[in-house]
Amino acid sequence: MKEKRTALHISLIAVSAALVAVFTIAVRIPVPATAGYISLCDAAVVFVSYAFGPFTGLIAGGLGSAFADLLGGYPQFALLSFIVHGLEALLAGLLVKKNSQSIPTMIVGAIISIIIVCGGYLLLETLFITTFSSALVEVPMNALQSGVGAVVGLLLYTAVRKAYRNLDAIRW
Repeated sequence: MKEKRTALHISLIAVSAALVAVFTIAVRIPVPATAGYISLCDAAVVFVSYAFGPFTGLIAGGLGSAFADLLGGYPQFALLSFIVHGLEALLAGLLVKKNSQSIPTMIVGAIISIIIVCGGYLLLETLFITTFSSALVEVPMNALQSGVGAVVGLLLYTAVRKAYRNLDAIRW
């Protein structure tokens, strides 16, 4: 029985990582001033972490966003995206898992994801890609992307959970 559960979990992670990559690549608005882009990555990351748990979100969010950067022509951001979006999913998902799946708790999780994305990219870009002042210019766009993504991800999760009541049975 454990093998069946493990195979299901690996499959769920693979499909979730693909979902994150598709959300990241499908709607991508380049931002020339920062050499980056705005996407719906965070919508998928938040949805996956709420729907399937923090550890599925960690792996799927990190891998999906990194693959999207590699495939989409932004390889300089791949490692950063892996770390930031993986951590975003882990922490937001842990909060929701440990407390409750109430709307207020999920909103706090969404706020945490916004802080992680903005702070994570600011720190990691400063350390590995550019200067602090250049990375600071990206904070408003990262806040916009992660804020919209958190709202869309929360709404998507709420709608899917309402339509599929047994969704909670496959959280890890």
